[in-house]
Amino acid sequence: MHQPFYKDLISGEAILPWVRLHAIKDYYDMLVILEKFPNVHMTFNYVPSLLLQLENYITGNITDKMLELTKKDVNDLEESERILILRNFFMCNWDTMAKPYPRYYELLLKRGRYVTTDDLLKSHKRMSKHDITDLQVWFNLAWFGNIYKKNDPVISSLIEKGRNFTQEDKTALIDKQYEIMKMILPKLIQMQNSGQIEVSITPFYHPILPLLADTNIASMAIPDIKLPKHRFTYPQDASYQIIRAVEFYRERFGKDPAGMWPSEGSVSHDIIPLIADAGIKWIATDEDILSRSIHVDSLKNRIKDLYKPYRIENSGKSLNIIFRDHYLSDLVGFVYQKWGSHDAALDLIKKLEQIKAGAHGNPALVSIILDGENAWEFYNNNGEDFLNDVYQRISNISDIKAVTVSEYLNMYPPTDNIPRLFAGSWINNNFRIWIGHDEDNIAWDYLWEARQQIEKMPPPDNEETRKKRELAWQEIYIAEGSDWCWWFGDDHSSENDEEFDLLFRKHLTNVYIFLGMDPPKYLENPIKHQKIIKSTRDPIYLISPKIDGETTDYYEWISAGAYDVDMDKGAMHQINSILQTIYYGFDFENLYFRLDTNISMLNPENREFVYNFYIVKPHPYRAQISYNQEKQCYESSLFRFSDSKHWEKVKDIESFCVGRIIEIGLSFSDIAINLGDDACVSVIIGKDGGELERWPRGGLICFSAPTEDYEARFWKV
Repeated sequence: MHQPFYKDLISGEAILPWVRLHAIKDYYDMLVILEKFPNVHMTFNYVPSLLLQLENYITGNITDKMLELTKKDVNDLEESERILILRNFFMCNWDTMAKPYPRYYELLLKRGRYVTTDDLLKSHKRMSKHDITDLQVWFNLAWFGNIYKKNDPVISSLIEKGRNFTQEDKTALIDKQYEIMKMILPKLIQMQNSGQIEVSITPFYHPILPLLADTNIASMAIPDIKLPKHRFTYPQDASYQIIRAVEFYRERFGKDPAGMWPSEGSVSHDIIPLIADAGIKWIATDEDILSRSIHVDSLKNRIKDLYKPYRIENSGKSLNIIFRDHYLSDLVGFVYQKWGSHDAALDLIKKLEQIKAGAHGNPALVSIILDGENAWEFYNNNGEDFLNDVYQRISNISDIKAVTVSEYLNMYPPTDNIPRLFAGSWINNNFRIWIGHDEDNIAWDYLWEARQQIEKMPPPDNEETRKKRELAWQEIYIAEGSDWCWWFGDDHSSENDEEFDLLFRKHLTNVYIFLGMDPPKYLENPIKHQKIIKSTRDPIYLISPKIDGETTDYYEWISAGAYDVDMDKGAMHQINSILQTIYYGFDFENLYFRLDTNISMLNPENREFVYNFYIVKPHPYRAQISYNQEKQCYESSLFRFSDSKHWEKVKDIESFCVGRIIEIGLSFSDIAINLGDDACVSVIIGKDGGELERWPRGGLICFSAPTEDYEARFWKV
């Protein structure tokens, strides 16, 4: 369980509401659902800074903008606040969290599913005061978990009431949110004391420990990686993040933690003594780290190598270490949400039984480790049906047992040692997500510079200066968290990119403010800029699809490049999008695009959208597909960005079709691309002259036009 540290230590406001909303939907519900199955044991990993933020909500030391907008009486809302509500109060999975509630979905349709800023300026005027009040309630109501929706009289009665809510209803709703937040830590303590769960931790502010100890460790997995200008080597910071986490745990749980999930499963041999010195007994990471550590290309004998614990030692300090099953973990996190709950649970149990059938000696330890928050809103019924089914099946099978990590290690201590632990994370067994890109490296250098300023300061000479110095250090430790660089670089993007960029720079700005210094001007400028996005799949062969708006032949696009929009929606809160997948490919004469959408292109209501294919490089061109109301048909045109800085029409495009999918072909000669040229493109969907969606978000898809030997290069033995 993890959320970034959203709180600004100066204003006391959290920039985003996800700690509060996941608390009422996931943190409490997952415990209560599990509690019904006492023979099913589980390990819950909590990042201490997440629990700290929960405590801050409870004590009134933190609030968030969405909470304050919820509290405000509709009669007191300014126009800008009404627009903020309309923009942000549908941030949820519409299929599972809006559609089931007729009034909430009615409000979504009244606002418009896909809206521009201009649309919001218009739609807020047609929203009545009752509409806005109902939206304030429904956004919060939809984020409650099933336990309170079904069993709490206040929440269930509000759902039944459905509309015409009052200020008193909002007060009761918010009171219930605080009620749940207050119960989470006591419930964790109670269930850990009963033996049903184990609570493990992560370093306090979720840093990538190996990079704190030495950013040069990134070159172990990627020897030619571009590193920041300043080498960040502060193992004492890594140690602080570990020790502070252990102390925080001890203060809340009355005992020391046994286990740790290092942030993002990030490990290196050098951090073993730091973790062991803090009293931690076991850590966990990904199976690919095991593969690299024992020097095999892949774990061919998975049952023999993967499903057991190991021992790792450095400088006389040792730890137990387990490795997660990447495949099974991703099935639960990303795949089973698309299945029926019964079929998904049955499939998982079958896979466990297959592992069991091949195991010899000690029982196989299958570690399924995944994000505990973000998956469930994509499951029907918030994942409760799936979890109930899995837990019930495990309860009924005598030779499959769900155990905590420590339970297994106490019964079957490791007998195998790893000589040296490979340095990497659960993502591609390297650290490229957090370092190497220019944006990541700038962030590391900004952090290094701010830390240097603290070290240069003389010792504090009074209590006020001492307190401010402590706050400056806290801001450094917060800025060391992994979340900021998660969003910098080419790898991830979300609708909250701007907020994460701003918050990272705000934390560093606060360092200088607490030191009584003027913050550097560079902290006023965004770090994140337009980027080149990695495709889900690169083109591998020439294509010449039939442009008919239909998937005429499965194989006609199979060799094309593909960009999955879901991969660009970030790890936080997926948004509902018009576009689903961008396919692109070419023959020697034409560039082809195919768009798969999440809407029905045959529905007349969806004809208002305009589809733009921007060729940014080598020369700026734009192909546009739009519906002509007068002619009652779609039409397409090609535009060139002229020297006079305007889009000038070049020609009508005949090679396009809008059917169940959108397909278009552009002649290389028309868009001034020669064979072998590097090209960059993006797709923008608009409406009424405004921009609705831009994919890739904040970046470009880049590729090279084919050369004469293109096909041969892919068929060389």
